[in-house]
Amino acid sequence: MANYRPQMTDAGIHRLHTTTVLDENGDSREVSLTGERPLTIYLNSIEIVTLMTLGAQPELLTLGYLRNQGLVDKMEDIESIQVDWDVEAAAVTTRCKDKNIEKLTARRTVTSGCGQGTMFGHVMDSLSQLKLRCPNFTAESLYAVLNALTEYNEMYKQAGAVHGCALCDGTNILRFVEDVGRHNAVDAISGWMWLNDVKGHDKVFYTTGRLTSEMVIKVAQMQVPLLLSRSGVTEMGLKLAQQIGIGMVARAKGRHFLVYNGLEAFLAETAIR
Repeated sequence: MANYRPQMTDAGIHRLHTTTVLDENGDSREVSLTGERPLTIYLNSIEIVTLMTLGAQPELLTLGYLRNQGLVDKMEDIESIQVDWDVEAAAVTTRCKDKNIEKLTARRTVTSGCGQGTMFGHVMDSLSQLKLRCPNFTAESLYAVLNALTEYNEMYKQAGAVHGCALCDGTNILRFVEDVGRHNAVDAISGWMWLNDVKGHDKVFYTTGRLTSEMVIKVAQMQVPLLLSRSGVTEMGLKLAQQIGIGMVARAKGRHFLVYNGLEAFLAETAIR
C-alpha cells in the first residue's frame, strides 16, 4: 500500500515551563524548565514500556520505538496510534494480532539511555544480520554538517536537560528532534523516516549524546552508515560499529573531531590541518 499512513492523533504537548530561582548573588530570576511526561505504549492492549519524554511528537516516538524494537514488521500492519495524555498512554492497534508480543518482550536489557531505555532480546540477537558500509567523508563535509546544525538545539539553549538528534542529507537537516533521552529522539526520527519512507543509506545521523551500543543498534536499523556525535563513545558502542560497518565520529565540536570507526573511509588528505 503506497503512501499508507495509519490513523494517528496529533497530541504533541507544550514542552517548556517556567520557575523562579535564585542566582549566585541571591537575585530572583525566572528560568525555563524542560517538560517531562511518562508515556506508556500499549500494543493491542498489551503494555510494552513506559517512556519518559517531552511529549512533543508522541506518535512518531511510538512508531519509531515499535520499528526499532522489531515489534511491528510493516507500516501497513498498523491500523491506528491514539495518544491520550489524560491517561498518559499511546494505544497502538495492528491488523496482525498473531505475533507473540509477550515472548518478544520477555527478555529486555535496560540500556544506558537517559531516562533508561530498553532493548529487547530478539533485537540483540539479530545484530549479526546488520551490515552497512561507511561512505567516504572528509573533515570539510563534517564541518559543513556541524555548521548547518548551529541554528538548532532551540530547547537546549533555553532550558538545557535535553539531547538533540538529527538526520542529515549533506548539509540539509531533514529532521531535528530534542527529547529528555537521546533514545527517544532517535526513535522519533526513525518513526518519521518510516512514516515518510525516507531511506537512510546515504544519510548522516547526528546526536549530542554519547555513542552507546543502543545508539549504534538504532541507527543501524535505520540503515544510516555514518554516526556523528559531539560526545564520547563506549567500548561496546565501538565494537558494534566495527561489527556492523558504521562510521563513528565523536567529540565533534568546532574544528575538532575523532574518527573511531570508518578510518578507511575518512579522506584525511583533504582535511585542513
